[in-house]
Amino acid sequence: MYKSGPAGIPANYPVFSVYGATGRPVCSPLLSLLLYTYFCYMQHAEEDLQVRWLKLRIRLKERFNIKPDMNGVLLLIGVQELGQGPQDFSKEQKQDLMHIAVCTILSASGYYALDGYDDEGWPHFSQLKPLPELETFEQENFLKDHVLLYFSKLGF
Repeated sequence: MYKSGPAGIPANYPVFSVYGATGRPVCSPLLSLLLYTYFCYMQHAEEDLQVRWLKLRIRLKERFNIKPDMNGVLLLIGVQELGQGPQDFSKEQKQDLMHIAVCTILSASGYYALDGYDDEGWPHFSQLKPLPELETFEQENFLKDHVLLYFSKLGF
């Protein structure tokens, strides 16, 4: 619930208030202001992530004439990291390429490390720490953030 005008906060500034069983606010004006600022920041961060993701997909469309979804972006990263150029891949190989992509992008945050390459030149990774337990929506945003970091490091 939003309320305006608690002591010390301008009357036109919306404030998040939590009411107890007695009907009185249980948040101080400062805590209320902090909660409001946090929620605004989180909403802005989410919007920023989605805007940056859309811009990346548009750049990929301009470069490759496709506007890939998350799986398509992961496949593209996997092919790039394999380093053998575009070719016809089997369904199993495509899954392996997406796994390479996930390991590669999450290695930037210390979740995976490259162990080396097999005889066919495919990279192999070790998991260094457990992945965070996230809801489906949060998992996608987690991956989007790492994909954007990967492309920014490439200067794309």
